[in-house]
Amino acid sequence: MSADRRLVLASASPARLALLRQAGLTPEVVVSNVDESAVRAPRVGERVALLAAAKAAAVARRETDALVIGADSLLEFRGQSMGKPADAREARDRWQRMGGRSGVLHTGQALFDVQDGTVLGRDVAVVSTTVHFAAPTPQEIEAYLATGEPLAVAGAFTLDGLGAPFVRRVDGDPAAVVGLSLATLRTQLAKRGLAITDLWRR
Repeated sequence: MSADRRLVLASASPARLALLRQAGLTPEVVVSNVDESAVRAPRVGERVALLAAAKAAAVARRETDALVIGADSLLEFRGQSMGKPADAREARDRWQRMGGRSGVLHTGQALFDVQDGTVLGRDVAVVSTTVHFAAPTPQEIEAYLATGEPLAVAGAFTLDGLGAPFVRRVDGDPAAVVGLSLATLRTQLAKRGLAITDLWRR
């Protein structure tokens, strides 16, 4: 397999794009436009896997030759699945409940290998990372909500932005919490006969 392959990110997430770029990769971004509300599963980990695969599949259908990455993340907190909050009120409620406690951030990621218009390989993985939250004060929560950041991300927090001071630690892959496990991507590429270093910018 040629190492000169197009890499396509089936996600509009700036955080995922930044992660890939920091790792020396230069993906094209093609948004999948998958209706996430139509994808259901009994467990949070299963749902992120289905969402990641659906996004990769939707973009793969438009491609002739590419490695397509689909991804999705959801926070599981006390048995509840948390995507992006609907509004500031919901984000505030989440932080009032999450403060000082822990949740599990599930990230599903799919790699579809498209050659000559045919998907020759599919690999779907789920990376689950325990996130231990600090207990921000009411004033800190209001200041964070005012930035708008928690409204744009799963679980209403970030590890790579203004929300980082409110995370005490993570047990697992921090990149997966940001949105994409680079270690898992390396393994997925290896299954297709590629080293991640083959895709570094030349």
